[in-house]
Amino acid sequence: MSFSFLFIGPFIMGYISTYFSDVDSLKSKAYIIFVPWISIFIFFLITMITKLEGWACWLMVSPLFLLASSIGGYIGAQFRKDKNKKTYVSIAMLLPFLLAPIENQYARKQETFKAYNSIDIHAPAEKIWGLVTRVSKINEADDTGWLNKALGFPRPVEAVLNYEGVGAYRKAIFTNGLAFHETVTAYEHQKKMTFDIKAHPHEIPSTTLDEHVVVGGEFFDVLNGTYELEELGKDHYRLHLYSHFTLNTTFNFYASVWAKWIMKDIQQNILTVEKKRAES
Repeated sequence: MSFSFLFIGPFIMGYISTYFSDVDSLKSKAYIIFVPWISIFIFFLITMITKLEGWACWLMVSPLFLLASSIGGYIGAQFRKDKNKKTYVSIAMLLPFLLAPIENQYARKQETFKAYNSIDIHAPAEKIWGLVTRVSKINEADDTGWLNKALGFPRPVEAVLNYEGVGAYRKAIFTNGLAFHETVTAYEHQKKMTFDIKAHPHEIPSTTLDEHVVVGGEFFDVLNGTYELEELGKDHYRLHLYSHFTLNTTFNFYASVWAKWIMKDIQQNILTVEKKRAES
């Protein structure tokens, strides 16, 4: 979970792939770009077979790995004709060891991001709001969260609320033992509900999520969520759902893209279920 590993590592793998290649092969641009990928895919395969990493994590970092390896392959190809091979290879091999300590000095930076979704629903406000505050069991057939399903992440099952108002306790239950403990911090009947979100890592089975993406863990956490019901016309409403989450890595600029996609996929899935039920 460092820039040195996620970029410099595959960069060197690509560099070595072309640096020791036949000079005639390097006349092909396709060779320079794609040959480094072979080492990356072998690396992915070995770590998954040995269960050092899950395929979901590799899927998320693969664009960065493949791009870095191709850049390394290009630079390695440029140096290929130089006679002083050992000097360049030695410098390349030392880069992670030189950069990682420097990176650790600056430590990770915690940043907050927002994921937003909305959906239009043709139904009375009271019917929509009843489905917002409490979500009854969602069958797998009704689950439209394609991204989380593809990544093998837990899917939402139901949400229970003890009462409607500030201070109420709401529990959002997902498959594989994942649960969010929510406390309502702002409430306007049939208009708005905001809740803090807590996930306790010790409650989540180790097989549910990879340690790098576990909610409430070292690198990722969800802070709060908000529902807002906007009237557009008679029995016509727009339901907004947004949440705030934090990332604590040295590459938040990249991790935030995936985190937003994942959060928005979950939220859109829940909104779609609520729309279908309200309009049925």
